[in-house]
Parts: sequence; C-alpha cells; structure tokens
Amino acid sequence: MSRTLIVDYDAGNLRSVQRACHEVGLDAVISADPAALARADRVIFPGVGQAASAMATLHRSGLADALRHAITAGTPILGICLGLQISLTHSEEGDTPCLGLIDGRVRRFALDDPRLKVPHMGWNEVRVVRAHPVLAGIEPGDEFYFVHGYYPDPTTRDAVLAVSDYEREFCCALGVGNYVGVQFHTEKSGRVGLDLIARFGAWDGRFDAGGRS
Repeated sequence: MSRTLIVDYDAGNLRSVQRACHEVGLDAVISADPAALARADRVIFPGVGQAASAMATLHRSGLADALRHAITAGTPILGICLGLQISLTHSEEGDTPCLGLIDGRVRRFALDDPRLKVPHMGWNEVRVVRAHPVLAGIEPGDEFYFVHGYYPDPTTRDAVLAVSDYEREFCCALGVGNYVGVQFHTEKSGRVGLDLIARFGAWDGRFDAGGRS
C-alpha cells in the first residue's frame, strides 16, 4: 500500500489535511519521525505559522535533512502554504534561511492600495500558466482559499505553475522535478482542493519544467 506522510513540525492544520486525504481515498499518516519520512512513498508538507520558528523545529527534529534527502530520492512532495514558503531558499519573514529545496525567495506583500490588507485572506482565482499533472483539473475561474502575508518568488520562471492576483500578480503554485507547492490551502478549498490532493496522490513525481509531464 502506498505510504503518504504528512510532516508534523508543530505548524498547525495537520488533521484537516489528513481528513482531506482520507476523503479522496489517500491513506495518509501524520508523523514527526525523519525515518518514517524516509520510508514514505509521497510526502505532504503543509503548515501555518512563522518561518523562523518552523525552521527551528525542522532542524531540531532532523526533518530538515529528511526533506532534503526525499527531494534527492525523487519522492513526490506537495508543499502547502507555509510548507511551500520554507521550501525555498530564504524568507523575508524574520530574514530566515530556509530549506533550499527550491531556489528562490519568499517576499512580503508590499501594496499601494490602502484598502487592501495583509494578510491576503479569502477566495481568489488561480490561473494555471504551465501545465503540471497535479494542477491538470483546474479550470479558468476556479478559486482556492488563501491566508498569507508572504508569497513565493522562485528564481527560475519556468518553476511558476500558477498565478493569482492581489493588487498585482503573484506566484501561487510552483514545481521543480518531484516537488510541487501551492500557496493556497487545498484542505480549505472545497472540491477543487480535494481534487488537487487526489491528483497528487496519483502523481509519480515526474515533471519537465518546460511544461511537459
């Protein structure tokens, strides 16, 4: 049986992610054990919270190295919200060095319109700009649920899979090799979010950043 591990690093919302997995028939366990992560067939790396404290927990637990090894081993990984952000090289939140699974920076929204608040919170349209198996079912007009004050900015433009708008366009999904990450909360996004989790459960981890899966 396929083993899906949800990474537990004290960053919240893990049970809701697990329930979403179970709803689409994906057997998923929550674990903070680096050895269990190494044995997993696929990994979901969710999270809410603050970058520096999350990174401290990952280093202290040994999960940081385990995630880096999983990338090297070709294990399919799905990053969600904070999990996506700290997968990049550096975050402006607390000037925090991050995991470096993906080359890039996490930036805080700098908005000109005083009517727009940070964090960006609520439903927003997601537009796919580069084909990927995990995003294959997203249609024009589909909305996902966001709660975030920072957004990913990958170094390589080919890594950008989908964008959304909050005063200006920002990357909300990225993918490189066996890693795919989304800034929105799949587990809070109704049927479109569940469908994305189901597609991740069927993905073999192969992806060409030129847009060919």
